[in-house]
Amino acid sequence: MAAAVLVVGGGGAYLATGHAADGRVDAGATPPPLVLDGSAGGTGGEIAPGEPDPYGVTYVAAGKLPDGPGSAHVYAPRGEVGKDRVARLAAALGMDGAPVDDGSGWRVGGADGSGPTLRVSRDAAGSWTYSRWAPGTDNCRKVTVCTQDPADPAGDPVSAAAARRTAAPVLKALGQDDAKIDASRIMGARRVVDADPVVGGLPTYGWTTGLIVDERGVLVGGHGMLATPAEGDAYPVLDARRTLALMNAAHTGGGHRMGIGGCATPVPLKDRLEKPCSGSGPGSGTAPKSDTLPVDRAVFGLAAHSVAGRQALVPSWLFDVRGPAERGTFTVTYPAVDPAFVKSPSSARPSAPSSPSTGPSSAPRTHDVRAEGYTADGRELTVSFSGGVCTAYAASAKESAGRVTVTVTGRDRPDQVCVAMARQYVKTVRLDAPLGAREVTGTDGTPVPRTKPGALRPQAG
Repeated sequence: MAAAVLVVGGGGAYLATGHAADGRVDAGATPPPLVLDGSAGGTGGEIAPGEPDPYGVTYVAAGKLPDGPGSAHVYAPRGEVGKDRVARLAAALGMDGAPVDDGSGWRVGGADGSGPTLRVSRDAAGSWTYSRWAPGTDNCRKVTVCTQDPADPAGDPVSAAAARRTAAPVLKALGQDDAKIDASRIMGARRVVDADPVVGGLPTYGWTTGLIVDERGVLVGGHGMLATPAEGDAYPVLDARRTLALMNAAHTGGGHRMGIGGCATPVPLKDRLEKPCSGSGPGSGTAPKSDTLPVDRAVFGLAAHSVAGRQALVPSWLFDVRGPAERGTFTVTYPAVDPAFVKSPSSARPSAPSSPSTGPSSAPRTHDVRAEGYTADGRELTVSFSGGVCTAYAASAKESAGRVTVTVTGRDRPDQVCVAMARQYVKTVRLDAPLGAREVTGTDGTPVPRTKPGALRPQAG
């Protein structure tokens, strides 16, 4: 027997839960505040619900929106990914050899910088990347460097059905054989199989596994999360109508938007950098303020979000938005957790036990951010990463003979009011020498995936 009661009082609501048998949650327990990075402690921004946001677009329901559940769990990875799981993934990728602990995580193959390489980060999510060929080479046996760069192969892509068959063993090894599959995306002669797993019986968004199949039907690259998110605390959630109102109220400033709460496209998180939202003028990135876009459907699910600096799946509404004819339908998500339970990182951070600071309470604070992709053009290294909409970011690089280590730092003010919404950023770093065949990693040694040339465009500011 289990019971859940929504209790109102003390300026907010809380969920009193009890489990008679399993003992996981004490009767009358209240979930801790959900620390959504970029959140303003549950406020909906500075614009009233129903008013157009600064992008000039208001999302309007085309019909009745669903109520959804009264509460839902957050899911997040726990612990570290073990050697056995890495070995199973490597076997599904057709790789020989046992996983090797390289300090920052696990590595299979690639000891000499050539041939198939699988790297798995030691972080809780187990972020992994796979590449069949070394940069600048192909499956060559008689020459050192091939004339055809595998990053831009010639030929026609295989069919979607063929790509799905190639990806199936890997998805099974990942425990994602029941995932929602989309094999429509094409990059030159390659077809990408995007898989969004089902977690806790709910569809997910932003936790995508991407597998790249070349024109011969061979799996040549991939990325994803190896860990299985575990069930966390349950929170009261809003219905789709009220969540849509909060999303309309949230303001994001200018520039690109992606994924969580932005104008997204159905592609993996790592590759979701896109053109600015439809604008009133070429390259403006801002739509006319009179624009409205209809929401045809709302599905309750889980969307990837940074929670207290770690990736997690947060109860959210996934809205199917009908865009202009040239764009078609796309997905926008927004956290559904009752704002009374949401806190910003600054308000959730405990006070230091040391003597009071003589500086102002609004002094900026910094934190490291993980780079999600890069492109290189001569001595210019362009990196992409996700972050809050009210944080200032800077990127730098440390070079060695075989590696370039990228550092991305975020700088925010504890007293700044902001919304719980993620945005994709792009920054360019000037290197001392061309990147060449050097590996690009984050500060923890995890490789940063290479993105298709031209996909990342530096942003102003």
